[in-house]
Amino acid sequence: MSDRRPYRSDVSDARWALIEPVFTAWRARRTGPGTAARVHDLREIVNAILYVNRTGIPWEYLPHDFPPYKTVYDYYAKWEADGTTQQVHDLLRDKTRQAHGRRAEPTAAVIDAQSVKTSANVAETSQGIDAGKKIVGRKRGILTDTIGLILAVTVTAASLSENAVGIQLLDQAKKTYPTISKSWVDTGFKNAVIEHGASLGIDVEVVNRNPGVRGFHVVKRRCVVERSIGWIMLHRRLARDYETLPASSEAMIHVASIDNLTKRITDETTPTWRGTY
Repeated sequence: MSDRRPYRSDVSDARWALIEPVFTAWRARRTGPGTAARVHDLREIVNAILYVNRTGIPWEYLPHDFPPYKTVYDYYAKWEADGTTQQVHDLLRDKTRQAHGRRAEPTAAVIDAQSVKTSANVAETSQGIDAGKKIVGRKRGILTDTIGLILAVTVTAASLSENAVGIQLLDQAKKTYPTISKSWVDTGFKNAVIEHGASLGIDVEVVNRNPGVRGFHVVKRRCVVERSIGWIMLHRRLARDYETLPASSEAMIHVASIDNLTKRITDETTPTWRGTY
């Protein structure tokens, strides 16, 4: 552990113990030029990535008591490209499911999509206009299990329809989890998703809001994935899409979920003002 003063985004000893074996094994497999020195502590690299994810700062604004920002970003990019970030995420998700008494293989899922604005560094070719929400940016598609744990993520131009996003998510989920046979979506998803789900052996059900209730109210099943989106939006890097590539945006969602999952497993919840008065 570093001698510096800790930041609130740092992983605790218990949280680091959950993910350290994956990163240590990754480093042990690395060979070739530039890998011999390994002067930076892996835990500090992870802490720096979590700091960026939680605070939303640009990489070059990392505090100087972390490793150099170019080094941190290099690790982040390598872990995104070779699947290490998703491997850590999926390991933690499976542990969380087990802690809730669930089987490793989910049988049902919930889908939702969120359009967000992009920053100036995002190429026009990877963004678009969501005409319904009047947002120029990207669209995040998320598929969760029935307790809100992320099973599949896709990031596209905001101009892509919910149907197209839903089809991508169903394909991802069915490939990884062939046991899934049921899914719930909101009314933004139409017949194309239902028919595609049927071709995969997944019964897709559209859940409607209660027309007799005005304003916000909890909608059966849909509230699960909406809550998951709320969890990741606590991480300011995701308040807007700052990533040059959609794949990096997907990795940032996984990093935010890793932060949440490690806290759930070790029972280190984030303090909240709700219910205190």
